[in-house]
Amino acid sequence: MMTNLFSVFDPTSSIFYLPLNWLSTFLMFFILPLLFWAMPSRSLLMWSSVISTLHKEFKLLLGPLSSNSSIIFISLFSLILFNNFLGLLPYIFTSTSHMALTLSFALPLWFSFMLFGWLKNTQHMFSHLVPQGTPSLLMPFMVLIETISNIIRPGTLAVRLAANMIAGHLLLTLLGNTGPSLASSILFLLIFSQILLLTLEAAVAIIQSYVFAILSSLYASEVN
Repeated sequence: MMTNLFSVFDPTSSIFYLPLNWLSTFLMFFILPLLFWAMPSRSLLMWSSVISTLHKEFKLLLGPLSSNSSIIFISLFSLILFNNFLGLLPYIFTSTSHMALTLSFALPLWFSFMLFGWLKNTQHMFSHLVPQGTPSLLMPFMVLIETISNIIRPGTLAVRLAANMIAGHLLLTLLGNTGPSLASSILFLLIFSQILLLTLEAAVAIIQSYVFAILSSLYASEVN
């Protein structure tokens, strides 16, 4: 039962042994460039205002690096948000529900932040391991705790995004599979609950992409 349940998230569709479901990750590169050749619309102006708002928030978090680095986190937010919303459409593979993609986002970012911090701001990175005012007896334990918390950061980022995306899809799948066995009077309640869950999943898609980008920018600000 569990194998069949999770098989809806398995990229098994292939031609010539190529996993075609992962191509949904790159659909934004075929759709978004068309906006630049179109007349200004309300959707394009709304997206421009979203990017402007995100740039202001990243500017506060990153400080002097905001002019050069904010575009990285805005692009990361856009890519994750687009893939999250694509997963809500029928017959489109949700790539952000797999650790293969989320860990590919989190691990290189975290590694680049750590490499930059230890090479350029070594003294700051050492001082960050021991919070100010820590007693001398607790310093070895604080160093150990801070080291472990830094190491597990890419894993927590990846698991948070994948788990939140797959949880709602599993619930929608479970409720949808019970539809044929229900009476007509109860079927209306099932459809109504499915619509509410779909609305909730749309909100989760926005929130999780925002949380991933904000936490990545916070990790970047700590090493500077």
